[in-house]
Amino acid sequence: MLGGNPDGYAGDGDNKASIRALQRGRDGEMNRIYKRSLFARLLVWMLVMTTIPFILSNVISYRSNYRTLQEHSIELNQNTMTIGMDNMKKYLQELNLLSVSWYADPDFARYVWKNMTRFERNMYIQRKLNETYSRRPEIKMVNFYDRGTGQHFQLDNLMGNDRWQTVLPPANEKEWDSVANYETKQLGNERFLAFHKKLIDYPNSTVIGLLSIYVSLDELERLNRQLFDSASETMFLFVDRNNQMLYSSASELKQLDSMDTIATDPSKSKGYSFGKLNGKSGVYVYIRDQYLGVPLTSLKFISAAAINKVARNTLNQTIAIQAAAVACVILFALLLSYSITVPIKRLVHNVSRVGIGMFDGVKFNAREDEIGILEQRFESMVHNLKEMIIKDYQQKLEVSTARLKMLQAQINPHFLYNTLQSISTLALRYRAEEINDRISELGFILRYSMDMKTEIVPLGKEVEHIEHYLSLQENRFKNKLSYRISCESEAENVTVPKMILQPLVENSIIHGIENGIGAGFIHVDIALNSGLTIRIVDNGKGLEDGTIELLKKRYAIHHVQDWEGGGIGLMNVLQRLWIRYGDSFEWQISSVPYDKTEITLTIPLEEAIQNETIDCGR
Repeated sequence: MLGGNPDGYAGDGDNKASIRALQRGRDGEMNRIYKRSLFARLLVWMLVMTTIPFILSNVISYRSNYRTLQEHSIELNQNTMTIGMDNMKKYLQELNLLSVSWYADPDFARYVWKNMTRFERNMYIQRKLNETYSRRPEIKMVNFYDRGTGQHFQLDNLMGNDRWQTVLPPANEKEWDSVANYETKQLGNERFLAFHKKLIDYPNSTVIGLLSIYVSLDELERLNRQLFDSASETMFLFVDRNNQMLYSSASELKQLDSMDTIATDPSKSKGYSFGKLNGKSGVYVYIRDQYLGVPLTSLKFISAAAINKVARNTLNQTIAIQAAAVACVILFALLLSYSITVPIKRLVHNVSRVGIGMFDGVKFNAREDEIGILEQRFESMVHNLKEMIIKDYQQKLEVSTARLKMLQAQINPHFLYNTLQSISTLALRYRAEEINDRISELGFILRYSMDMKTEIVPLGKEVEHIEHYLSLQENRFKNKLSYRISCESEAENVTVPKMILQPLVENSIIHGIENGIGAGFIHVDIALNSGLTIRIVDNGKGLEDGTIELLKKRYAIHHVQDWEGGGIGLMNVLQRLWIRYGDSFEWQISSVPYDKTEITLTIPLEEAIQNETIDCGR
């Protein structure tokens, strides 16, 4: 049986699932806060729109500053290294003068001309070696090969010859021409600069001997100490065409044996290349020169961290300023959000009150900005809505009262029709056929007008209705009124709102014919083309231009109140047609007083054809 606790293992899985569930819950909560809070969205977007430009500007600025600082550092170090190279050449000149000082000795001529005994000759050479050795403290050994006697003279600080045997030049005169004037020598852990100079009897050009001076690097280190920062830079000096390393400031680090591993351009006197030293990236800056035909190279390694340090300091200062700016943005977002969300919450609260019918107490603080305008408009809207509700209630109450009064005053339609039928029968009994016709027409008109349930009718019924109406009016006015109705048979099946023709014909009679001059004539013309066109033409008094313009303005704002004393008239018909057909309905009116007044209605056919689904839900 295997050991362990399966329940414990299951518990670990449950814990992980619980942690994931908590994480999803936190993510969901943050998402809900973001969606529901205007402040959260405003803060997030302001931070995004602020930090992204900051980050981009920091990256661009950092790279630009790094390149600029790098170029500036390279140029500055090359100038400094040029000064160091001049100092090195002066130092080599001083070493060279040590050999020239032999020529200035008065006894040198005797030595050259061999006017000395062997003992005197040896003593002279020892004296000159002592003088040369004591000239500079960094001189560690002086060696001289005497060509004339073949003797070898050496003077060092340890008074021993064996230590220097491995670094001495060849004693054979034939090999002296291959010896470089300046070269580096390694003796144990110590590196020396070796200076070799052949002493020549001028003008005979006879070689007298070979003088070698070995100096330590103390003076070179002193000359170069001010040219580099030991914390971030490393200095190297190379001599000879083989670029032998003479000096390195990084004694504890891995030394560069040569410049072969560094990418340099031999044709340029100065330049730079990128590389690594002891695992650190940086840039190698170098300058080249020569002294007495001996190539000299000064090389400095500058770590990338040193160049980055200044750029990072600048970046840190910029980030500090930008962090303060972000803090200001957050504070500004808080203030802006407060100034926006508080009025919005107040507006939502008032909307809720209005939604439950509490119109009183909707007040806002006086503000002149956009939110203040919104609050003022909402307050005005609530006030208007309250008035409209009250007015609508009053209108409904008035309509109910009017209907009650109408019912109270209304005669039973069957009683009215039966009474008219009895009068018509009586008229026929007394052979009064015209009276019978008029009573029949009046019965048709009353029956059509008192049918309150039907709102949409075929156009043929409207035409039949105005025929009865005009017949009664013609009988009333006798010879003063005549009429003609023209209607295409196809148009009779088109459905239209009820009672749209009688108000127009009635207007022509009341405002045109009654106030006209001479006999009046009314022509009703109905045609079916791309739409239903209804024309009512009369020769009555007509309308003035100002009245026509007022009609058009009132129609444009769909205002009917207080027009024509509140009766059913032209504006009522126009508004009813506009409500049903919208802007597809068009109308025109023109008037030449006492000649021709014409009203044209154009109803879109696709909205008014028969069998259309009409009056749905009414």
